[in-house]
Amino acid sequence: MPVAIVTGANRGIGLEFCRALTGLGYDVAALCRTPGDELTALGVTVISGIDVTSDDALGNFADSLENKSVDLLINNAGILESTSLENFDTESMSRQFEVNALGPLRVTHAFLETLKDGAKVALVTSRMGSIADNTSGGSYGYRMSKAALNAAGVSLAHDLADRKIAVAILHPGYVRTGMTGNSGLIDTDESVAGLLARIDELTPETSGTFWHTNGEVLPW
Repeated sequence: MPVAIVTGANRGIGLEFCRALTGLGYDVAALCRTPGDELTALGVTVISGIDVTSDDALGNFADSLENKSVDLLINNAGILESTSLENFDTESMSRQFEVNALGPLRVTHAFLETLKDGAKVALVTSRMGSIADNTSGGSYGYRMSKAALNAAGVSLAHDLADRKIAVAILHPGYVRTGMTGNSGLIDTDESVAGLLARIDELTPETSGTFWHTNGEVLPW
């Protein structure tokens, strides 16, 4: 049975990833800070108390995996806070960098030894991190942290190439979740179906590509 790890698994896209991967026959480890009833009901392995900004929490869980090999690591945890020139909050911007940019890098580093050769790593980012696609400005903390995550994804693709571990940099679409105030164009099941299709298509040759859930290659 293939093994998948999903961060930010308690709600929204992360919860749907857990549901879909379970249906595909994965042994899913769902990482979150506090589990809810929906996640618990899925029957996956729930690892609570995990904050992606904590090296200790991640390291303790990685050590507990012992000889288990991981086939798929989905870095999904993220936060969105409003930061503009008028509402210039450097603490908020720092939080978004810690969670959105450094968090996935911390997670991937923590599980380097448990990722099997030929595994796949997915980074759930946003097209708001695209510099070329920025036509409206604002959202400084979110845009900058996601642009940094995109840059990290390309570096990971190069650094993990010798082990044939491929990296997908993924925009989920404008999804109706709690993060977006339940506004959006698609629901989590449609988004995740597209994201899993992109992951399934991922090869070492396409590692480091920035995709929309619908298959469109996005500009940097």
